[in-house]
Amino acid sequence: MELQTVKIDNPNDYNFVLGQTHFIKTCEDVHEALVGAIPGIKFGFAFCESSGPRLVRYTGTDDELVDLAVKNVSEIAAGHVFILFLRDVFPINILKTLWNVPEIVRFFCATANPVEVIIAESKQGRGVLGVIDGESTLGVETADDIKERKQFLRDIGYKLS
Repeated sequence: MELQTVKIDNPNDYNFVLGQTHFIKTCEDVHEALVGAIPGIKFGFAFCESSGPRLVRYTGTDDELVDLAVKNVSEIAAGHVFILFLRDVFPINILKTLWNVPEIVRFFCATANPVEVIIAESKQGRGVLGVIDGESTLGVETADDIKERKQFLRDIGYKLS
């Protein structure tokens, strides 16, 4: 077995969700769930089929994001892995919606940070072991940092007064 990393290409710092699914029906079900949850949502979704023709399956409402999803999941090329890129939507707004899609089995990350995907490759194929999401921690927040964190959540509308 060989280990390697695949860096997610995200030139515009879009939010994305990386996870694993298990069935060809995923594209249609994810599409229906997302447009039903947030009318007008802009997204691109792609996943690696791991049996039969083993194609990258994709869907979305934004061509740029669909292309980005297809490019990234093709680089990962691991069994049933998916990536969902979002425009003007935070992952926190759709994670519960995704969890309710019966084919979704796990999330590796939901972020806009730089991400490296840790891949194991054997004679059978490739699998995701985990991710490196962002950079290493530098310290513990101070009282000023706590104040800034709380204000930020209010500024972006996730907390009220």
